[in-house]
Amino acid sequence: MKADLIVKGKKVFTGLQNQPEEAAVVICGNKIVDVCSIEESRVYQGEGTRELVYTDQLIVPGFHDAHLHIMLGSMIENFCVMLGDAKSEEEAAAMVKEYADLHPEDEWIIGFGWDRNAWESKRDPHKSSLDRLLPDRPVFLLNVEAHYGWVNSCALERACIDETTPAPDFGIIEKDEKGEVTGILHESAMALITSIAYAFPRPKQEALLAGFLSHTAKHGITSVDDLYGSRANEALDDYSLFKAFDESGKLTTRLHFYPPMNGDIERAKRLRDEFRSEKLQMSGLKQFVDGVVTGHTAYMLEPYRDKPDSHGEPAFPEEDIKKWVAEADKEGFKVRLHAIGDRAIRLALDSFEEAKKANQTGDLRHAVEHVEVINPADLSRFHELGAIASIQPIHLALMPADGYLNAIGVEQSPYCYTSKMLQDAGATLAFSSDFPVAPINPMLGLHRAVTRMDYYGQVPWNEAEAVSLADAIRYYTLGGAYGVHREHELGTLEKGKYADIAVLDRDLFSIPADGIKDAKVVLTVMDGQIVYQAELD
Repeated sequence: MKADLIVKGKKVFTGLQNQPEEAAVVICGNKIVDVCSIEESRVYQGEGTRELVYTDQLIVPGFHDAHLHIMLGSMIENFCVMLGDAKSEEEAAAMVKEYADLHPEDEWIIGFGWDRNAWESKRDPHKSSLDRLLPDRPVFLLNVEAHYGWVNSCALERACIDETTPAPDFGIIEKDEKGEVTGILHESAMALITSIAYAFPRPKQEALLAGFLSHTAKHGITSVDDLYGSRANEALDDYSLFKAFDESGKLTTRLHFYPPMNGDIERAKRLRDEFRSEKLQMSGLKQFVDGVVTGHTAYMLEPYRDKPDSHGEPAFPEEDIKKWVAEADKEGFKVRLHAIGDRAIRLALDSFEEAKKANQTGDLRHAVEHVEVINPADLSRFHELGAIASIQPIHLALMPADGYLNAIGVEQSPYCYTSKMLQDAGATLAFSSDFPVAPINPMLGLHRAVTRMDYYGQVPWNEAEAVSLADAIRYYTLGGAYGVHREHELGTLEKGKYADIAVLDRDLFSIPADGIKDAKVVLTVMDGQIVYQAELD
């Protein structure tokens, strides 16, 4: 057998050991046929074999981002005004106006990334600051956590939202003391706007997906899990678009998608039957148990310190969540539940436990997404239930710790964004970005996982929760593969697995940890094909 491609290097991290070794990864078609010494790889050399040789670069399995939102992320990357650098409401509004002037053809002005916690006022913005600058064009601006939005009066009028409009379940239409709508919409209330603002024609949808695939290839990502992104994003969900790309050979990243778990089990079964190729699979169901801490919509065991009349609420009645989980579990679906608050995490684990007992099911690998504030009594339950802790280390960079802890109490700090505690308790971990809530670049997640650097990038937050670099890479590769029941095909560099590989421009194991964030991908191979290659300096 002669190889199509051999990737040789002095620094090959297969995922089977804790340090890189000198090796050659031999590829025939779309499979790895051997991982051997460079000397042994010569037997596979043929007339048509292409060889790529690396010295100080690190060769790793292709990254698997286990939690992101494809179309929302690509929309924000390509068709949005980015507001992360705004230091005030007024500055953000001015940035929106500047963007609108440069894009007169856009019917809606869509933005992302504003963060009141980064503003001196620490207050939510108001529609009036947008109205002054853009009175005649509808504006929708998603906040940095993607759980609430800021709109102007024109957008409210387009959506027929006024003081009499009832808020949908698990949604809030903010009003002032006079009962007037302020322009801030929480959770499902955003869908009243996005159902109109996100209604893109097919050519624009195709451009968004193509842009996403280019983005993942550049960052060495060969597999992703596309999770349902709430009712506010349903206008972007079109799985037929994914299928068209798959059938035409345009998928350069493996897509595993999770539509909403909402009681419609027959639709879920139809999707599972329809989408089951090597590159495109309906892999399970996803739903929200709660919201986010900064919006006081995370479901907590104790009341919020800065809002003592509330401890949040579940996104759906607890009995509905448990019923849906039990139904999905019975039909063999993997269930993934967004649960940020400690009470939400407990409810998610309770739901898994009750479903497992009722159905006598085994290795379904349900997952809790985010696991931001956990009660220590629940740490061991992940291992006991075979549940995955799906974590985004880069979220440490999303907001200052003090603002976060002002809401839930400083005593909760040791149990915020845990990784090592869960690892030590026997949990299986999977790492991801939650793109577009955070950048998709795996290097940024790896950096935060091993350094625990906070929002300012200067001091660690819960430094004891750092994991080793080897484990962090495994959670960003094999962890995702395990979550979709494909660890026998993906996640490590081994004979018989699909040839999904990334090469980094430096050996992460031999540099200071702070340098990890600056590493770049120089080669991405997916399914045996080179889908991205950069010049080495």
